[in-house]
Amino acid sequence: MLNPFAQARFLMSCAELSQCPRDGHPELAFSGRSNSGKSSALNALCGHKGLARVSKTPGRTQLINLFDLPQGGRLVDLPGYGYAKAPGRVRQDWARMVGTYVEQRTSLQGIVLIMDCRHPLTDHDRQMLAWVRAGQRPCHVLLSKSDKLGFGAGKNTWLQVRRDLQAMGVDAGVQLFSAMSGQGLDEARLGLAGLLGIDMAATDSGVETDSETDGR
Repeated sequence: MLNPFAQARFLMSCAELSQCPRDGHPELAFSGRSNSGKSSALNALCGHKGLARVSKTPGRTQLINLFDLPQGGRLVDLPGYGYAKAPGRVRQDWARMVGTYVEQRTSLQGIVLIMDCRHPLTDHDRQMLAWVRAGQRPCHVLLSKSDKLGFGAGKNTWLQVRRDLQAMGVDAGVQLFSAMSGQGLDEARLGLAGLLGIDMAATDSGVETDSETDGR
């Protein structure tokens, strides 16, 4: 299938919400725990190994990174959360900035929440989902690193997360995903393109899916 995110290009980094563009272009934001595989998932979806920096030090990136798409939308890489060694003030600043973005950003079309399938629904994930619910945002959950689990264990995790989200009153798509093996990659691209309002039939016929991804 064609990759609607293949031509994503870095636009800017923002330390504060006031620095984010105000042009109203639709945005799809990626969020997740610092070691959930968020950057690897974003790189895999775009077919670009170096689009989002994959740091060996969890919690390093504290900026909002924005990437333009030729179709007119944007992908937004939110700061990772839940890194225990981050100073208290950093954690507070993260909560203030990200919570406000998710609840109030008018151009935000949906949230992609990345959770390590071996450790889903941490307290920080639940906080993010509370903001998603408060802001009435569409959400798509990627249970990342699914290659680390067998088929049965992965399916059981998927079912349990779906049940938990329903109990929380969160209406979200849930799927297994691996940036390393490519599991769920096409499914995720289709679902996320829909959230961003991208017409797959209108994408450039010359843009093909890049099957080589760098998962960590």
